[in-house]
Amino acid sequence: PAFTLGVDQSICEGDAYQITANGLVGGEQLLWDPVVGLNNAAISNPIATPAITTTYTLGVLDANGCAASDDLEITVNSLPVADAGIDQTICNGEVTAMTGSGGVQFSWNPTTDLVDGTSATTAASPTATTNYTLTVTDANGCDDTDDMSITVNPVPAVNAGADDSMCDEETVQLSASGAVDYSWSPVVGLSDPLISNPVFGGNATTIFTVTGTDANGCENTDDVEITLFALPVADFMPPADV
Repeated sequence: PAFTLGVDQSICEGDAYQITANGLVGGEQLLWDPVVGLNNAAISNPIATPAITTTYTLGVLDANGCAASDDLEITVNSLPVADAGIDQTICNGEVTAMTGSGGVQFSWNPTTDLVDGTSATTAASPTATTNYTLTVTDANGCDDTDDMSITVNPVPAVNAGADDSMCDEETVQLSASGAVDYSWSPVVGLSDPLISNPVFGGNATTIFTVTGTDANGCENTDDVEITLFALPVADFMPPADV
């Protein structure tokens, strides 16, 4: 019998390959060796899922008692080990770097809010907590996946208070809310720029910016204007001589 199993093949670990004995007319006696990894050793085109590199031999005996055999080696390539990096936490509006490894080609999913979804390293700026899956492919075309998550914390709703006014030589107490820690700018004329409610006793109209930081380390800002009114100048005219 004249037949062939074709050229040797390469597969990735966990994949399958259907072996086909071309040239058989039917009715031959078949003997596969080994049978491990074959779904059906009684047919000429079994599906092979070997766990390791394996050479399959098919022995054929036709109706005339003539015998022939052919070999097919299936190389099993190991899968790459994908690494999407550690989970991260950012504040809304921030940008972070995602770095993957383990292959020669990379694909991030989803690609929303990514600068480059096909690069090992890419900048990410999600506006909501997002789970990303990285698929890496090695030089043999085998792939593996890994997941990572970016938790997005909202920025605090910082409020610097309502605009106010005062007369020269008076003071006004500022009052910020919405955060845990505060920093006022500029600091001129403030009793303590690192508290939520410093006292302002300056001598000029000033727009203050307060930066509030919450328990997650996220920041936001708000402005308040304190208008300064100059004191009136008292004066009088002496009465005219009569």
